[in-house]
Amino acid sequence: MKTFVLVHGAWGGSWMWARLAGILRAAGHEVFTPSLTGIGERSHLASPKIDLATHLADVLNVFKYEGLSEAILVGHSYGGMVITGVADQAADRIRALVYLDAFVPKDGEALVDLLSPEGRAAILSGKGWKVPPRAPQMQGMSDPQELAWIEGRRDFQPRKTFTQPLALTGRHLEVPTRVYVFSSGYAPSSFAGFAEQARADTGWRYHELPTHHYPQISMPQETSEILLRYV
Repeated sequence: MKTFVLVHGAWGGSWMWARLAGILRAAGHEVFTPSLTGIGERSHLASPKIDLATHLADVLNVFKYEGLSEAILVGHSYGGMVITGVADQAADRIRALVYLDAFVPKDGEALVDLLSPEGRAAILSGKGWKVPPRAPQMQGMSDPQELAWIEGRRDFQPRKTFTQPLALTGRHLEVPTRVYVFSSGYAPSSFAGFAEQARADTGWRYHELPTHHYPQISMPQETSEILLRYV
């Protein structure tokens, strides 16, 4: 048995992992799917004060209080920001880092620094501290059943989670295995550049899934087969 920690993306929640987590648990593995503060079933805790550091603490506390080690840490989309920061503080507890169509930040970068000018404007131009969800159709999702499944479950996200820079010491690079899984079934994609860098770097393991931005929803079996390679 191995341990998986699955970190959802922006506007998500633990619910987004239900199909994939079920497959991994059925295979005998331990799976944690924390909802980040202010999102999903923890949306009642949303406030202007929540930032990226809050979400790092959410996941670091899962490792601390569950006593986890040798974990496979997976981040989807915005979750790539979170798992990078977590790995920088807990590299010795992590067996593999898996970026599932996710951002791969460097020291001093915030998520808005990794977006196109249009994407950056969409995050920064709004009023107040609440950033509304991006329409899933803009990220390739078109299946009516999938759209119905996520309808009403994606909440706004505190703006500081997108604008706070990530401070890294470089310890995250000590994690033995780094994996990138690119969703190649839609365009334009905010993640094509990260995928290309990973594919060209022998220090990464690279995979593609021919689907939209949410492979854990559309292709949970195929996603699980990739993850289980690193058990």
